[in-house]
Amino acid sequence: MLSQLKNGKMVLTEMHRFKNGFTLKNGHDRWDIDHIIKEILLGLQKIKRAGFSKVSLGIDTWAVDYVLVGKDGNKLDDPISYRDKRTTNAIKELTAKVSKGQIYQKTGIQFLDFNTLYQLFEENKELLAQADKIMMIPDYIGYVLTGKAVLETTNASTTQMLSLREGLFDQNLLKEVNVRQDQFPKLVDAGTPLGKLKREEFQSYDLPDTDVITVATHDTASAVVGTPGIGHHWAYISSGTWSLLGTELNVPENGPDAYKENYTNEWGAYGTYRFLKNIMGLWMVQCVKRDFNDKYSFSELAQLASKTKPFSQFININDERFVNPKNMIQEIQAYCQETGQRVPKTPGEIAMAIYSNLALFYAYEIQKLNHIIGYQIDTLNIVGGGSNVALLNQLTSTIAGIDVYAGPSEATAIGNLAVQMITRNDVANVSAARQIIKDSFAIKHFKPEQGKYLGTLDDYINFLHTANRGGAI
Repeated sequence: MLSQLKNGKMVLTEMHRFKNGFTLKNGHDRWDIDHIIKEILLGLQKIKRAGFSKVSLGIDTWAVDYVLVGKDGNKLDDPISYRDKRTTNAIKELTAKVSKGQIYQKTGIQFLDFNTLYQLFEENKELLAQADKIMMIPDYIGYVLTGKAVLETTNASTTQMLSLREGLFDQNLLKEVNVRQDQFPKLVDAGTPLGKLKREEFQSYDLPDTDVITVATHDTASAVVGTPGIGHHWAYISSGTWSLLGTELNVPENGPDAYKENYTNEWGAYGTYRFLKNIMGLWMVQCVKRDFNDKYSFSELAQLASKTKPFSQFININDERFVNPKNMIQEIQAYCQETGQRVPKTPGEIAMAIYSNLALFYAYEIQKLNHIIGYQIDTLNIVGGGSNVALLNQLTSTIAGIDVYAGPSEATAIGNLAVQMITRNDVANVSAARQIIKDSFAIKHFKPEQGKYLGTLDDYINFLHTANRGGAI
């Protein structure tokens, strides 16, 4: 994604897009990290050939996954995906040694079995001992491009090994997973210049003169920077494969209520904390699309859903059975059958089952968030790809009784670019960047529909708590 500031507005041009996924290799689901780097270089080549001879580059990706790098500076193997099933029992096994309460007090991070802490706990011990450095995915990409190794704090916090307030790794937790402090590169904040791209190393590509900047390398952290922040007490949902629902705090919140509800205090850019909850998100729709052999586009699935009745079944969409099932359609149908509910059958009914239960889960989490932070959220900013799903936005607004502002859909890229612009002194600060974002992109406003779906949220909450119907709620 290429960005230029023109007349006080951010102008985006998509230069290159590529597919990325994990495949089974050496017994685990792994990312093809070399392919990702190749595609980045191809994108930079397109930018050079479009007439841009000097640029800056920021890299953000998903969190928690890492690359083990040997003493020769090369990766020991392709990184394992967080969706691999190796960590299924890791939380239970590790917390038998260190209690959940202790870990949460130390780190303030929610318990997800794919957190880096649990991945390292299950890592091949021989391979781990060979690792000279442990690099998070975006930092590894930056390392390959520049030769400079760092560990950026927004992503480092997702490891569940970083002390909540000091910005230091907890030595006891490192010991429990058989790693050392010196295996991690030095910690740096978002907005730190990394170095020049080593064009001499990639002579088969026609590349521009590129300054690589370490942005908020966790994609959610970039998305929050790219959120317009409309409203006095606003919350956000970064809506993509995952839905990350939360608010921006200046001090962390790791009290009993936050611990009970499994809220996380991930570090944000510029001294903030992203106080949020992981929700399954559009992963379920992506899987359904795949399971229908891509017969329907995402917009077609939403259109088919809009012709069906919402809230025809209740689903705990955070149930672990939906993390990586063999067939999402069959898993949803089995869940409804097992819980004695109407089984969705048509593509529209299945899509609506997901969208309507996402809206319910969002609304329930906003109630919890209000209780924990001690004030009422007055607006919800939905950004990312999910902000394009008008059906979901309207259902969320109505069932939660809150104004929803949807967009921009490319908030992650926009937040990445905003940090670059701040670092280059093109923009003063985050507040100025968010004003530019408001002025540059179409933001859609959804208002609650009065008198619709009354009592549905209460019924859903009762459903979740009756017989503890699976998963983290």
